[in-house]
Amino acid sequence: QVQLVESGGGLVQPGGSLRLSCAASGIRFRLYVMGWYCQAPGKQRELVATISNDGRTDYGDSVKGRFTISRDNANNMMYLQMNNLKPDDTAVYYCNAKNPIFTKQNYWGQGTQVTVSS
Repeated sequence: QVQLVESGGGLVQPGGSLRLSCAASGIRFRLYVMGWYCQAPGKQRELVATISNDGRTDYGDSVKGRFTISRDNANNMMYLQMNNLKPDDTAVYYCNAKNPIFTKQNYWGQGTQVTVSS
């Protein structure tokens, strides 16, 4: 059974930082493209960042230079370091795992809420 469990969300003031974690189980983690997506109320889910199985990264335009995605293949973990947070970053953040070859193997976590407010 595939499980992706996010943690690390919360309430933070503008300009603050948070570190999100995603713990994966039930997949051959090192083979998967991992990613973070976010969904704000009334909006579609959108890309935050992805990291390939060989460490290549891609970021949404709104987070470039502020967020950093990383992965630990030895421990089946993925992280998102979020710095200089803005109120517009407020959303539910979801962990995603996608097999780049067998694309139907596409899994989501339950999400973690990030709220940026003074």
